[in-house]
Amino acid sequence: MVQCYLGLGSNVSDRIGMITRAVACINREGDTVVTRLSGMYETRPWGNKDQPDFVNAVAEVDTRLSPKELLTRVKSIERELGREEGARWGPRRIDIDILLYGSEVINEEDLSIPHPHICERAFVLAPLAEIAPDLVHPLTGRCVRGYLEEIEESGEISWRNLDT
Repeated sequence: MVQCYLGLGSNVSDRIGMITRAVACINREGDTVVTRLSGMYETRPWGNKDQPDFVNAVAEVDTRLSPKELLTRVKSIERELGREEGARWGPRRIDIDILLYGSEVINEEDLSIPHPHICERAFVLAPLAEIAPDLVHPLTGRCVRGYLEEIEESGEISWRNLDT
């Protein structure tokens, strides 16, 4: 089994319900198991800001799937839960991103691990730091908590933990 981290987000329909359903789908096959799930964080949109706020979470997952197989699985789950292709960084019922896959580094046309924007997105860093604050980025050697502290100090983020 390989430990990896998935980012989950939704800003259409029942946002928390969509993330909860996605987690159930991830666990369904038995070859991928969510071992920890962060709280739910409400965040402003990134990129296209003219849309509803998102709810985001991060799941720590143990998987037997290869990175490509995991990508195929999460894209299938997104379609099953009603995701339709639309504008980049636009509204979506569910979004599931592979953030990290062990300590692997992959740069292919359809798959980049670590996720290329992981270090600049509070909606990823806040829930990731909740469940794995000392997790080290495989390219930079820096821990997740450090990246989150930098973003918090900049004052350019807006997020709140819905569980508190």
